[in-house]
Amino acid sequence: MSLVSAMATGRRGGSWRSVVAMAMVVVVASSVTGARGQLRMGFYAQSCPGVERLVGEFVRQHVRRVPTVAAALLRLHFHDCFVRGCDASVLLNSTAGSVAEKDAPPNLTLRGFDFVDRVKTLVEEACPGVVSCADVLALAARDAVAAIGGPSWRVPTGRRDGTVSSMQEALDEIPKPTMSFKELTDLFASKGLGVRDLVWLSGAHTIGIAHCSSFADRLYGYPGAGAGNDTTDPSLDAAYAVNLRRRKCRAPSGGYAEDAIVEMDPGSHLSFDLGYYRALLKHRCLLRSDAALLSDAAARADVESVVGGPEEVFFQLFARSMATLGAVQVKTGAEGEVRRNCAVVNSHSN
Repeated sequence: MSLVSAMATGRRGGSWRSVVAMAMVVVVASSVTGARGQLRMGFYAQSCPGVERLVGEFVRQHVRRVPTVAAALLRLHFHDCFVRGCDASVLLNSTAGSVAEKDAPPNLTLRGFDFVDRVKTLVEEACPGVVSCADVLALAARDAVAAIGGPSWRVPTGRRDGTVSSMQEALDEIPKPTMSFKELTDLFASKGLGVRDLVWLSGAHTIGIAHCSSFADRLYGYPGAGAGNDTTDPSLDAAYAVNLRRRKCRAPSGGYAEDAIVEMDPGSHLSFDLGYYRALLKHRCLLRSDAALLSDAAARADVESVVGGPEEVFFQLFARSMATLGAVQVKTGAEGEVRRNCAVVNSHSN
């Protein structure tokens, strides 16, 4: 029996809380073993005591005022971890000799760079040259999700910052919104992430937004859906597609009116909840890569099970996968560096 099935069964039997507790144990274990023991809780206990409290307080203060910061930091952390591991390479600026990840097309809509810089400045004032940008980003993403009402998870620290950032690697490694289920699972597997990590990490879209350009191919001229440009993806709910075409992503003869922003979980995109999965099952998700989750029987069963259970189950499953993601290909020990300025490697700092 799968973990999510066990949780759903536990709920029907009135004992789902015990299963949630079991999942928390798995989260803690994953956060340590996933990093091969190289990351650890309390890494800065002596060198920068209180750094997690400092980051958390700043993040909570700002997320309460601007809730959309949570989605921005979470996406920034995700994109960072998928290219060269969780090493803050996504924060590096391009140089005369190299175009960096942040300038790759998939990253041009990333937000939160200035926010991370502000957090890092506070940390540097407290403990100069001690805490990596990679750890700051991992902690800030976790605290932002918790601040918006989502789950929290243990974040072992000790990551080092990378010194290489490549636009081409970002193009190759970041999941594309048009990917099939097999393409997604193959890419996730290359990062040490499983099918269930794909399913649960996709749940972050509950607080996400998407630009029309990332799913316009599902609204206009969809291959095999008929002749001309006035065709939509038949797997997309027809009424929802009409609403998107009329109100959000209109396409006059000269092209798209504007690359508008659309909530991925309409009506509750500022709440970390099960809304994304409910919309997915109603075929009202925006991206092809989201719809792909329903093309696999096991993934679909997990989505259906989590929607039928208490929100706490999703929280624990999401936290488990985030702990695993945060340990992907981390640099530790003598690898990399601890950047003083997250946007430039130390050798280029003033």
